[in-house]
Amino acid sequence: MNRATPRLRALAALPFVLALAAHLLVLAFLHDRLPDPLATHFDGGGRADGFTSRAAFTVISTALLLSLGAGWTLLVRRTALWGAWATAGFTGALLVLLVRDNLDAVDAAGVSSPLVNLTVAAAVAGLFAAAGWALTRLVPPEDAAPVAVDGPRLPLGASEVAGWTRATGSRPLTVLAGLALAATPAVLLLAPWPGALLGLLGLVIGVPGLALARIRVTVDRRGLTVRPALGSRPRIRVPLDEVAGADVRDVSAVADFGGWGYRVRAHRTGVVLRSGEALVVRRAGGREFAVTVPDARTGAALLNTLAERHGKV
Repeated sequence: MNRATPRLRALAALPFVLALAAHLLVLAFLHDRLPDPLATHFDGGGRADGFTSRAAFTVISTALLLSLGAGWTLLVRRTALWGAWATAGFTGALLVLLVRDNLDAVDAAGVSSPLVNLTVAAAVAGLFAAAGWALTRLVPPEDAAPVAVDGPRLPLGASEVAGWTRATGSRPLTVLAGLALAATPAVLLLAPWPGALLGLLGLVIGVPGLALARIRVTVDRRGLTVRPALGSRPRIRVPLDEVAGADVRDVSAVADFGGWGYRVRAHRTGVVLRSGEALVVRRAGGREFAVTVPDARTGAALLNTLAERHGKV
């Protein structure tokens, strides 16, 4: 989770540029085969019950992709690049499928949209996410000169090895993420256009929220690792050679980080599931990473010991 370099920002913006270009090209080439207005909202049976003029649809869909792209480009981090690509793939696919549903319609009132469109869009999002994950290797971790490690220590003999791990979770975040995901289909199907597109936010909020609702924090020879308790991805890792020091700090979820979940601030990032005890790592590049977890002092002490030992190798 390093600073967003120009290359990383460019890679985050790229999928939205591709999605927007594909969408506008489809609209341009098929302009004469589309009704005006277009069917842009559908009831539970897939029948059209909301309509938007072609000009308004073009403006709204373009603004949606641009705003999502701007947000990801501004806030992206190296290990979350796949999320930018997945969001662009899902949104772009839904818009193109919507145009396809309207193709050659004499009357937009007769247009229908199958629910399988959501499955197709999710599949495209998966392919985009895989591409984004692969492109992460083009953004190498920051290199930094060795820095003296400070903070508490856990005494270890020269030949001793040790590891520390704790699982922790947030019931409120689990409930909120579950509600966001549960509401997504209803909003997409029932809300009038363009409000239906707000349903996409349910996926943007719900999927990462559910992944971070219960996490496992580990300190070992690889450094500090934070991942979902029930899976290996997405994963945040601070390698030992990036650790300038680790300590324990009481944090306020709202005052210090502006809320719960994965948080980004000017000079620090964090996985914040509650207020209280947090393991805070000072990175060689000057930023901080915090994760709220029980027994944080043991984790910080072991991380300092392992980082110091690693620097002498």
